[in-house]
Amino acid sequence: MTKLGPLGATHSALDTDTAVAVELEELGYDTLWLAGGQGNNLPRITEVVRGTSRIQVASGILSVDRVPSAAVASAYAELPPGRFVVGLGGAHGPRPLATLGDYLDEIEDVVPPSARILSALGPRMLELARDRAAGAYPYLVTPDYIASARETLGAGKQLAVLLNVVAETDATAARDAVRGGGLRFLTGLPGYAANLRRMGFTDGDLADLSDRLVDGVAVWGGFDAVVARLREYRAAGADQVVVRLDGLPREWWPELVTALA
Repeated sequence: MTKLGPLGATHSALDTDTAVAVELEELGYDTLWLAGGQGNNLPRITEVVRGTSRIQVASGILSVDRVPSAAVASAYAELPPGRFVVGLGGAHGPRPLATLGDYLDEIEDVVPPSARILSALGPRMLELARDRAAGAYPYLVTPDYIASARETLGAGKQLAVLLNVVAETDATAARDAVRGGGLRFLTGLPGYAANLRRMGFTDGDLADLSDRLVDGVAVWGGFDAVVARLREYRAAGADQVVVRLDGLPREWWPELVTALA
């Protein structure tokens, strides 16, 4: 079974600069998450795995609507065992669970469930992550959601949570930074909007990107406040917190490893 470790990282530079991957590996991060977006970043994942020596490299997330299952299976088979964590999601058609289930069937003989992580938000997707993968990788969620997801997944599965972190102590500036970082777009997507409502946020919260919403799903403040908030997610049941390092002070990078080890 995949063990993600306590601290993961993502950074836009990982898309082009393997030196950043090497640096984060040397600092002691457990997993690098390479954003899939709407494209196929399997070649880049292969480059990062081969350019580092031991760190896990996860796709966060490959879209099953856009990346052929045969390509995923081929990339996984060519890389050293245990280095590529296959993060899958992005089934946006009328039958997303069935679409993802069929995709998992297609890679079953090559990519074992223990090497797969699903981008899961709703209860049925979490159940699929429990039954057919090593665990789940949610985003835009609260610690209370993590506690509920842990109950659904059970103790034996991995739960990694991607967190938007802003190094800003001024509340207005921090919240504005979160709102300007794509929150408006994401809250307009049906899957994210539905999950935010399940967590108790109102249509007004979503329409206004309220302070309550921002504070619930993002992390901001000075270093100590940020670490305290990340620990809340760990205490709620997350095996790994994944920090978006873009915009954070460079001196925080090693300090986060020490604080969250």
